[in-house]
Amino acid sequence: MSGIEDKDGGSEGFVPSRRTVLMLGVAAASTVVTIRPALAQTAGSVLNCEIPVPGPHAAGSHIAPDGSLVAPGTAGAAPPLARPLRGEEARMLLRGSTPPGVNPGSSQAYANYIRRLQAGMSGFTCYASLQMPR
Repeated sequence: MSGIEDKDGGSEGFVPSRRTVLMLGVAAASTVVTIRPALAQTAGSVLNCEIPVPGPHAAGSHIAPDGSLVAPGTAGAAPPLARPLRGEEARMLLRGSTPPGVNPGSSQAYANYIRRLQAGMSGFTCYASLQMPR
C-alpha cells in the first residue's frame, strides 16, 4: 500500500514524499521562467506588427468613411497611408485616438478599414492579435 492508513483502517490516499513535492516545485518554477519571457515577447511583437492601409491587394485605392475601398477621387474618401500602421498605432485608431502622422479627418475611415479585415488579407493577423486579451 502506498497510502497511510487512518485509525479506522482506511486509506487516506497518496501522500507525496518531500522529494516529490520539491521536484514538482522545481518543474513549476522553470515553467514560469520559460513562459514569462515568451509572453513579453508576444506582447511586444503585437505592438510592432504592421497593417497596411489599404493592403497590397488594393494599392492605390482610397478608403471610404465606412472602411470600404473606393476609387481615387471619391468624395469624402481618405487617401491610402504612405506606410503601414504599427500595432500600437492601429490600437490607438481602434480606441478613437489619432496616432502621430495620421490625418485626424481620415482616422475613422482607417479604423473602419481595419475592423473590416478578414482572414487572408494583409494585416489581418496583426488585427486579430490586437483583439486578444493580454
